[in-house]
Amino acid sequence: MAKHKYATSPLNISTMPPGVPYIIGNEAAERFSYYGMKSVLTVFMAHYILNQSGVLAPMNPNEAYMYTHYFVFGVYFLPILGAIIADGWLGKYWTILSLSIAYCFGNLTLACMATSWGIAVGQRTMLVIGLALICLGAGGIKPCVSANVGDQFGESNKHLLSKMFGWFYFSINAGSFISSILCPWLLANPKYGPGWAFGIPGIAMLIATLFFWGGRKKMVHVPPAGLGYLRETFSREGLITLARIAMVYVFILVFWALWGMSNGVEWTLQAEKMNLHWFGMDLLAAQVQTANPILILIFIPLVNYVIYPAINRVFPLTPLRKIGIGLFLTGLSFMVIVWIQGQIDAGLRPTINWQLLAYVILTLGEAMVSITGLEFSYTQSPNSMKSSVMALWLLTVASGEFFVGKVNAWDLNADGTRKLTDYQYFTFFTILMFAAAVVFVVVACFYKGRTYLQTQQLTLDEIATEPILHGGTPS
Repeated sequence: MAKHKYATSPLNISTMPPGVPYIIGNEAAERFSYYGMKSVLTVFMAHYILNQSGVLAPMNPNEAYMYTHYFVFGVYFLPILGAIIADGWLGKYWTILSLSIAYCFGNLTLACMATSWGIAVGQRTMLVIGLALICLGAGGIKPCVSANVGDQFGESNKHLLSKMFGWFYFSINAGSFISSILCPWLLANPKYGPGWAFGIPGIAMLIATLFFWGGRKKMVHVPPAGLGYLRETFSREGLITLARIAMVYVFILVFWALWGMSNGVEWTLQAEKMNLHWFGMDLLAAQVQTANPILILIFIPLVNYVIYPAINRVFPLTPLRKIGIGLFLTGLSFMVIVWIQGQIDAGLRPTINWQLLAYVILTLGEAMVSITGLEFSYTQSPNSMKSSVMALWLLTVASGEFFVGKVNAWDLNADGTRKLTDYQYFTFFTILMFAAAVVFVVVACFYKGRTYLQTQQLTLDEIATEPILHGGTPS
């Protein structure tokens, strides 16, 4: 009988697994690092970058936007590579740990751009090297982290899976919210500048890596499937499973398309035409979108401990029903945006409170779609394909952004004018979301899923009566 240095199957307990705090702590610090770095990246390229002589030589705004989008595309494309490495070769733990080290070196490279030797090498060269390493690290670990946290659960504590993914998502937004405020301030402050703005995220990533390593003896380390990973993926059951999951992902893609507009330029440009005086303060249009991470921190415990239990008493909730409700809420939030645009087109300046209402509704929908989608992706994928399905989940985010980009490309005439007015543009996406939600309800009625969890360790009583070593198979 082969002995493993670490546990390879979940403990037979009814409480939260002991490895979960280390994984969630790692995720909060990693997201702090990623979003902090990303919050200053475009501004640094457009306003702060130097040539090899130490003279200010910024990129033009379009060039800075282009490289930022290339970077984000890389982050959301490389989960495919990370999933293959994790499921077929190294396993999730070692994939996360090794790629996190590459991630740390990427942050170190960016932080060193402000040094004399960094300037001598060339800040643009350092930027390319640093971002490439961060792409590899951030993208590669993305599908593994959420799958790894699900691996800690078995049949006896699967009832805690929804709450755990809620707190997992909470850690993402807590980290991103704090760093998105701190790092731009560091960059703009002459006392600190780019070295600190990129250095603090690097320190956070080092802490994330050390924290994850520190929990190695508490976590379950599910072994990779090797060639069995490819066999199961392309087996009849594997392909049918992927097709079933893809049916759900099509509708979630539409959700991410609309969500990206709320956290991008569309809602911000609308906010510029509104009355931004709020509780005695004059807000900047770009500051309004910080309502989303603040609200998600409020809504995650509210949804898990108040809203879901209340709905469950009159209407039993399943993951697909939660997603369906979230899709309708997303459409409702865009109805508010359409109404606001109508007021603006009529020559009025509606209060920003109306857009904040849209953020409240949208974020409630996000709590139901995004968090539940993580749980759904984990439980519906066979054990040897967990990271791979999580990689496909992340591709829905990229695909939603790509879809909005293609709509915008179609919307532009050759002379730079637009085919659709803002009112028509927002109305189109509102109708699309409601149509997707209605069709989703029909599809969900016919969806026949199967829950896959890692097989748990035997209890002492079970070992006494059935001393057989069980592997990780679908339960």
